Amino acid sequence: MSYLDKLLEGLEVEWKPLGEISEIYGGLTGKNKADFENGNANYISYKNIFFNLDVKYNILETVKISVSENQHEVKYGDVLFTGSSETAEEVGMSSAITTVFDEPVYLNSFSFGVRFNEDIQLIPEFSKYLFRSEFMRTEISKTASGVTRYNVSKARFKKLQIPIPPLEVQKEIVRILDTFTELTAELTAELTARKQQYTYYRDELLSFEDGEVEWKPLNKVFDIFAGGDVPKEALSDIETEEFNIPILSNGIGEKSLYGWTNIPKIEKPSLTISARGTIGWTSFREKPFFPIVRLLVLTPKEELNLKFAYYYMKTIEDKYNVPQNGIPQLTKPMVNDISFPIPSSELQERIVSILDKFDVLATSITEGLPKEIVLRKQQYEYYRDLLLTFPKKENA
Repeated sequence: MSYLDKLLEGLEVEWKPLGEISEIYGGLTGKNKADFENGNANYISYKNIFFNLDVKYNILETVKISVSENQHEVKYGDVLFTGSSETAEEVGMSSAITTVFDEPVYLNSFSFGVRFNEDIQLIPEFSKYLFRSEFMRTEISKTASGVTRYNVSKARFKKLQIPIPPLEVQKEIVRILDTFTELTAELTAELTARKQQYTYYRDELLSFEDGEVEWKPLNKVFDIFAGGDVPKEALSDIETEEFNIPILSNGIGEKSLYGWTNIPKIEKPSLTISARGTIGWTSFREKPFFPIVRLLVLTPKEELNLKFAYYYMKTIEDKYNVPQNGIPQLTKPMVNDISFPIPSSELQERIVSILDKFDVLATSITEGLPKEIVLRKQQYEYYRDLLLTFPKKENA
């Protein structure tokens, strides 16, 4: 007997189409760009809905609203939805209103709201989980249509069947799921604090007094060159036994992977710096790879703790003087003369030892807090979908 069965204990779960139990209303109308400058009223943005289970009152934005306007105000208990997205899977993301506002709050024009009839007993704290559950997300995505951008069809949306369990069941599910989300929020806050601590100690450890260390131009310490093009015959979209050398571009993390090749251009540990997009983003590369355009590569000319070099270059990655005319781009001449510190090998090793510990705690997805957050989110999603998969009558 599942936990959900035990919760229900024979109690009935009603299934109702949204169009029969709610009013669907639109967002702001008749607004232009100037209306969103120095506004006199609050409104809920698309991002506020997309990224939050329940609307965050502390990040409302402002818009000009005159007393003669007839705009929809959101209320406690409403569930808000994004009206469009670039993919069907992300269309119709929901966020519930779990706050009683003490002043009028409006909804942006790219979203719509659902207000349940007074005789429908759905608490918003339950709705925020229900409409983000896997089965509801699947059904909502089916209401979208489009080619380059997907939009929710209100006609199809109104036909969506939703479960309405007894109030005591709703409250118990909310209690359980709140426990998971609160734990994730605590871990996320802890991670933010540790990242701030890591950045502080990194910058302190890598700030040297005059005369404390030797300084050299970057091009005297490293061979610096830009990435190039991979020959078509040596390029593969997937990793195979033959094509197992990563081709790297200027993205961050996994987004830097462009493809695979069988001809490594860099075979010893190096640093890469993004020359376009996320300009200055520095990465430590231990294994052979092939850099393509939009990426600068630094390989040591002399004996150097490369991890020390990586940590130092991270402290200056947002300080490059890149011209903003045309397409901003970091070039080799712009970095050649950057001053680079050369402390003793013992000091390099000690700094790396300290920062490695912070780095694992704050950024590792195989150890430390990021891994723990991923595991807690997976646990929450498992129990959310388990608790929100209600029995449905065949004729419902």
